[in-house]
Amino acid sequence: MDGYKRNGHAVFDIKYYIIWVTKYRYKVLHGPIAWRVRELIRQGCEARGITILQGSVGKDHIHLLISCPPSLAPSKIMQYLKGRSSRLLQDEFPELKKRYWGQHLWARGYFCATVGNVSEEIIRNYITNQLIEERNDIFKIEDAF
Repeated sequence: MDGYKRNGHAVFDIKYYIIWVTKYRYKVLHGPIAWRVRELIRQGCEARGITILQGSVGKDHIHLLISCPPSLAPSKIMQYLKGRSSRLLQDEFPELKKRYWGQHLWARGYFCATVGNVSEEIIRNYITNQLIEERNDIFKIEDAF
């Protein structure tokens, strides 16, 4: 079980690949703004126990590969990172507040995909081979009466 993390009640390896873009795809993430958004994302992840495995700040988007505890849903991670960074960036850079007068720096959606070393096929085979009987059943009972 190399590479797995542990907390009080779980053993886990949860990784997400996430991408989000600026509203209207405006290319505003450059120079000091890009450096600051990177720092804000790093701080936000550290505060929530999220590990950044790889990241990139483009002129109009962010790419992150993160590892996080099972208590954090991807939607909550995104809500926190996008909300906090938008608010703080607009407070620090008046040109952003002027451009995004509605106070929304980021577009509404995001992309999120899970990442792992174990494929769906491997998991299906593992579960299937737990009990030899009832091979056609996709949800088995190991200790049937």
